Amino acid sequence: MISFPKHLYTDVRIEEIVDTRIRFKRKKLREQKTRRNKGAFIRVFDGERWYYGAVTDLGKLQSHVDELAAMATPVEGIEEHPVVKALEANERKEIRFEKDSVTKIPLEKKRGLLEEVLAFADDEAIVNTDAFYVDNRTMKKFFSSKGADLTFDKETTGIGITLDIAHGENKDRMSTSKAKSRFKDLKDAKGYFAEEIEKDVDFVKRAMPVEGGEHPVLFSPLATGVFTHESFGHKSEADFMIGDETMKREWSIGKEIGPEILSIVDDGGVEGSGLTPFDEEGTAAKKTHLIKEGRLAGRLHSALTSASLQEEPTGNARAVDFTFEPIVRMTTTYIEKGETPLQEIIQSMDKGYLVDTIKHGSGMSTFTIAPARAYRIENGEIKEPVKISVVTGSVFETLAHVEKLSSEFELLSFVGGGCGKMEQFPLPVGFGGPYTLVSKLKVQ
Repeated sequence: MISFPKHLYTDVRIEEIVDTRIRFKRKKLREQKTRRNKGAFIRVFDGERWYYGAVTDLGKLQSHVDELAAMATPVEGIEEHPVVKALEANERKEIRFEKDSVTKIPLEKKRGLLEEVLAFADDEAIVNTDAFYVDNRTMKKFFSSKGADLTFDKETTGIGITLDIAHGENKDRMSTSKAKSRFKDLKDAKGYFAEEIEKDVDFVKRAMPVEGGEHPVLFSPLATGVFTHESFGHKSEADFMIGDETMKREWSIGKEIGPEILSIVDDGGVEGSGLTPFDEEGTAAKKTHLIKEGRLAGRLHSALTSASLQEEPTGNARAVDFTFEPIVRMTTTYIEKGETPLQEIIQSMDKGYLVDTIKHGSGMSTFTIAPARAYRIENGEIKEPVKISVVTGSVFETLAHVEKLSSEFELLSFVGGGCGKMEQFPLPVGFGGPYTLVSKLKVQ
């Protein structure tokens, strides 16, 4: 039990982590290991500044709390400080993965699943393979001088595969991954990998050069998610707005920036790689509308940013692990589904492109997405695959040009990467949405 120093705010975040990694290169086993790690992140706040540190010897927690407190200046009434008042004092035990935990699955079974997926890469055009399996179980405990007392867990398991494909003069590197919260759900995803590998090989064999210019573009749920996360989600993180009057004016709550069909959400309560039942300050997961019916409706907060902007915290103070301090980050960010069936959207397009999968994306005010697989659409039908270097546009102009959203909807989880911000990478996040038709984007 920790004795908290008087007249200071203090919190302690304890993490116990178990993760597994198995890797095959050129279909030969190169890595297979399970690691265990534990530690704690301690914060002390005196109303002026934060004092914090990370420790791996949990037997010395109290001494580290006392050392940090000795650097601070005690303040009577610290509990009335706006930042401290914004911090929640939740008391809960929420264990959801223990019964069928990934840590109970034999290593041989995990390797066997990866080998089954790798067996789908049997086309003669595939000249090299790099495949991996990873899983993670993290048990967290959080205590604070306000009375917070939390215990909760999180698990992810996933497979990723990268293929070098060559057919005549056509060459490309294609990657795909799939993550789930439970191993049994990942096992059921074998058909997904078989289909994706087949599509990747067909793309490299048949893809034609694209006709550049401004065109209607239909984003898949994956491409919708990347666009939402990279170009809009980061802009909604409130720490970018502290002290930046231009940014705050740009992000004026209630401002109309898109059609009424457009709503964007960040929700830490969604199972998957972005699951955050409680953030690193003990704030419970929230479903936060960033855009609601075409208007700016909210932003993502830590206790500090919510106090600074006089808004409610949203549960978005996150850290990669116990060695980092929490900063404002996304959880699972997505566009809410629409009402138009996908087939109807495609049939409405005289000419345009479908962006199916992506290699990477980036952007703030202007965004860039580099597609992996894309297809030409003409006279309401999907035609041949096409090579697109980038799709780019202004974030707010693109939102204004959202024309249709499909009734089909998918949230996605990933392994092998994550979100990067400042020095913290990779942070697990989730994203997705419907198929999204944008009436005008620059295609190169």
